[in-house]
Amino acid sequence: MSYLIKISSLFLVLLYIITIDACQKTQNPLIMLDTPFGEITAELYPEKAPTTVANFLSYIKQNRYDDCHFYRVVHLENQPKNKIRIEVIQGGLGFDKHPLELKPIEHETTDKSGITHKNGTISMARLEPGTASSEFFICINDQPELDYGGSRNPDGQGFAAFGQVLEGLDILEKIQNLDSKNQILDKIVPIQIKLRD
Repeated sequence: MSYLIKISSLFLVLLYIITIDACQKTQNPLIMLDTPFGEITAELYPEKAPTTVANFLSYIKQNRYDDCHFYRVVHLENQPKNKIRIEVIQGGLGFDKHPLELKPIEHETTDKSGITHKNGTISMARLEPGTASSEFFICINDQPELDYGGSRNPDGQGFAAFGQVLEGLDILEKIQNLDSKNQILDKIVPIQIKLRD
């Protein structure tokens, strides 16, 4: 009898540990970027970059990205004036002021978030710190010069990384290699962004 009680107690303890562990592992939001070249799946990190992720999700949930598209591609051959060269593709609502654009958000640096600019990292485009709003970019290959303390931006504050591509890196590379002039694509690439269930 005591043997059965011990087994039952052990089972209950294990069940309790598994339940606690499952509760602690909150699932990060997954998004899909649907392009004419295929789908890109990415994970967002709200615990590490709460302000930036909340902003990005607002654009998705409020249908503010209905006009979203990739329009800028940066590769090693089209940055003649830059000493520090990077590889990214940029998207959003475009360079011009857009009626669906939200107010700029607080800049979350990589030294605080712990999310660095690796291959497939999603990050916010900006001018000055605190000016990011609707425009984002995705890294092609590792880009440490975009992190806090990096030399790509003179202010040394880097860019606010907030997510990671899980599937579709090959699609990003296809887009990066499309015809462009002065980093601007000859034809924009429309994107439909939605939350994945």
